[in-house]
Amino acid sequence: MYVDGFLLPLPTKNLAAYRRMAKISSRVWRQHGALAYHECIGDDLVHKGVVAFPKAARCKRRETVVLAWIIYKSRAHRDKVNAKVLKDPRIAKMMNPAKTPFDCKRMAYGGFKTLVRA
Repeated sequence: MYVDGFLLPLPTKNLAAYRRMAKISSRVWRQHGALAYHECIGDDLVHKGVVAFPKAARCKRRETVVLAWIIYKSRAHRDKVNAKVLKDPRIAKMMNPAKTPFDCKRMAYGGFKTLVRA
């Protein structure tokens, strides 16, 4: 398994717009072959002794954190799925930074090999 992971700050006022975007994205990725797609909004975020997600995501006032991940069979499978996704007009329509409900430049993203699966 291979996982793409995302961490991003989201203005709380944009939660409804982000949810709409995430629902469309979920359908697109799964239609093009992703095994699973998850979008999670921050809830219980601050704990003593560790870096809090809002700090890691460089949240400002009135922002919360989104943690998201997409699961694939392998890195090669991820690359094939993402190539199709990036050509999909539904995603292209959402890629306009002026219409995105969060600051794309502040999003953290990476691909991860599975270390443990239970």
